[in-house]
Amino acid sequence: MSSSRSRRVEYDRFIPFRSAMDMDYARFALTGPSRPQRDGSRESPSSVAYQKLLDECILKNRSRILAFKTAPEASASKLPEFDEPIRPQKKQQRRIPKEPERVLVIHGLLDDNVLNLLDWGSNNVLAIGLEDAVYLWDAANESTKLLQPKEDRGPITCIRWSPDCAVLAVAFGNSDLSLIDPATGHVVDGMEDENQAPVLSLAWRSNSILTVGRFDGTVVDYDFRKDDMFICFYNGHRRGVCSLKWSVLSGRYLASGGQDKLVHIWDACMLVSRDHPRQRQWLHRISSHTSIVKAVDWCPTRSNLLASGGGCNDHCVKFWNTVNGACLNSIDAGSEVCALLWDKNKSELLTSHGSPNNQLTLWNYPSMTRVAEVSGHSSRVLSLAGSPLGGVVASAAADETVRSVVGNIAMGSFVVSKRQHIFIQAHGFEIFKYERNRLRFLMIFNMALVSHEDITLHT
Repeated sequence: MSSSRSRRVEYDRFIPFRSAMDMDYARFALTGPSRPQRDGSRESPSSVAYQKLLDECILKNRSRILAFKTAPEASASKLPEFDEPIRPQKKQQRRIPKEPERVLVIHGLLDDNVLNLLDWGSNNVLAIGLEDAVYLWDAANESTKLLQPKEDRGPITCIRWSPDCAVLAVAFGNSDLSLIDPATGHVVDGMEDENQAPVLSLAWRSNSILTVGRFDGTVVDYDFRKDDMFICFYNGHRRGVCSLKWSVLSGRYLASGGQDKLVHIWDACMLVSRDHPRQRQWLHRISSHTSIVKAVDWCPTRSNLLASGGGCNDHCVKFWNTVNGACLNSIDAGSEVCALLWDKNKSELLTSHGSPNNQLTLWNYPSMTRVAEVSGHSSRVLSLAGSPLGGVVASAAADETVRSVVGNIAMGSFVVSKRQHIFIQAHGFEIFKYERNRLRFLMIFNMALVSHEDITLHT
């Protein structure tokens, strides 16, 4: 008798089972073009979802041409519909906390727009130059330290970490320049020359070569490994050099801004004259600014892009091609541009301003649309310093009051006591407290992951 139950046919595992193969798919897989490997991060959500449905419904996620056994029966589950709309996930907007996290306490920051008293090193330590000392704050463990050089050297005019943060260069009002070991607080090297003009700006070209800009317009390279430290002299400025920046990517170009309203671009590889082997001539001289130029910074992703900002009579942020010296764009910011800082991870630029709003403005490059503004200062914001980890910016100003800062960047509050103490508090990171009648403060803003869709203003 024949059994009602169907017989299962067994086949040799080394011989393909032709009746179980899809010959149309086999022909397509053999003759069709190979599909490149897709990168889901670069495709739209709808494209990724469409390809997933195509593989599941039509191609059935097959990767083999030959079949050695019968295919299992297909499940009766309902297939997804192609015309079903794909809803992208909504971005989660950040909320600003109502309470501050922590507070640091310092005093004695000078109010002078040509000085450079703020720097954040690659060791994640923020250095603040006071009248007669340097205040260090370690952002990793929140520890603080005070470096007090010897007295009678005048106020500190400029500070700058070396690239490896082994030393901190500190310039004084009596023209002295010291390299201080931050661990011990001892001076490991330096220069003392009363005949030189005071130092206004510093820029490290390497861990041993330091470029110095002085009040009389001189710019000099020094190599502290040699007995004769003097390397070369940059001839161009007629007044104080208040900004120096070496290009981060190439390390070849130097930008300088001064009180003479000039911006110079120098090429370290340019040939020098036989008559003056230690004197370098500028590659490009930019004279389109109408006020002091302290705000200068190189783009961290494009080696030939430089941004500069003019002072109280200028109000402009300009972008320069350092290959031919051409101006790529010029934007009227509406007020004095005191400092500017490129974002290390995005095509964004942060600028600090003076009267009337004394705000920080975050710009999108190259469209130069305003992404966000922070109006928390009542006086011009003198300096900016970015965290080496990115996303956090410190700003120093000459305020005596602080109001709430709106936006999805930071929020601050203040309390003034009877003894004229100001407690400045910011969400995310520290703010500082100053004493004396000439009150100064430093505010740190959290600029992490700010985008056009993220901004939410709170009143």
